[in-house]
Amino acid sequence: MGDGSVIPKFGSMKALLGIVAGAGASYGIYKLLSVTSFKENKKSAYSESHGPKNNSPGGIVLQPGSLLAKVSGLDVVRGGESQAVDVASSDIISRSPGSLEPQHLKMLLSLLQGSPNPSDRAQILITLGNTAAFTVNQDLIREFGGLHVIAGFLSDPVPEVRVQTLNALNNLSMNLRNQEQLKVYVAQVLELIEMSPVNSDLQMAALRLLTNLSVTDDHHQLLRGSITLLLSLLVVSNQVLQIQVLKVLVNLSSNPDMMDDIVQAQAPAAVVLLFDVRTSSAVLLRLLMFAGNLKAWRPSAQVAEALRRRQDGLYRVLLDESSQLQSKLIQLLSHPDGEAKPLN
Repeated sequence: MGDGSVIPKFGSMKALLGIVAGAGASYGIYKLLSVTSFKENKKSAYSESHGPKNNSPGGIVLQPGSLLAKVSGLDVVRGGESQAVDVASSDIISRSPGSLEPQHLKMLLSLLQGSPNPSDRAQILITLGNTAAFTVNQDLIREFGGLHVIAGFLSDPVPEVRVQTLNALNNLSMNLRNQEQLKVYVAQVLELIEMSPVNSDLQMAALRLLTNLSVTDDHHQLLRGSITLLLSLLVVSNQVLQIQVLKVLVNLSSNPDMMDDIVQAQAPAAVVLLFDVRTSSAVLLRLLMFAGNLKAWRPSAQVAEALRRRQDGLYRVLLDESSQLQSKLIQLLSHPDGEAKPLN
């Protein structure tokens, strides 16, 4: 979300042109496109008061293959099937999401809180997530206190339950009033990304939610400390996850108030290597949009000099005259995909 099909065809070309011309992408154009996309996608479903707690710090277990393990040095959403909690819940779960009435939503929230079976919890969350594709249900779930009930399962000990929690929250976050309540979980969502195995369904679901929450500028300040995490994930993840990471980075970089935090963030030197003809067009187009937004930022000479001294900062990696980015852009002139090459 925040990245509709109109953006690769129009916004990316503006970003590419801005990079080569040295003017950067248009903040006004990007924000118009992203907000329009947000509204257009409110009808589509992505299939994620207090749930079970994990005894580990923050309710999260550091797993082998996680980003922390790699850097201290994401898959289409899908729901599984499970046995129904009982006959009544089976009837509700089998209904079309659009046919559920308010009392059914209340029953599902109650069943969710009382179910000891992880597969039942996951199935209930799938049903709630599907119903949340409809604006009226997004409002009802909020009014019933369901946002906090569902978010409580972000700390569920079972990974699949956490994934379906994020998927349900993702659909619920398409409602701006819901975002006001969901913003308190941003830190927990970032922790899930950091602690989960790279390229896992958990990371993908969490990034989808952050994409929705970052479509407008309202909650960008909650992501100020996430830039290094996102950049680190960008260089170690697969193509599907890279695209989702870049959606968040493009959203954040379209906000001038976030630029100081972005350019000062610690960044892997390998970020610049992604600007390559071997990088997939879908990733490359979003990379160029991100770089275009960065290029639009004009620091004073004093600020630029201070940033230049930070060897591992994003400014030095992508924006400084010593960066390899310019030579990489020249190489992209030979890109076989016409939409992925800089314009003359």
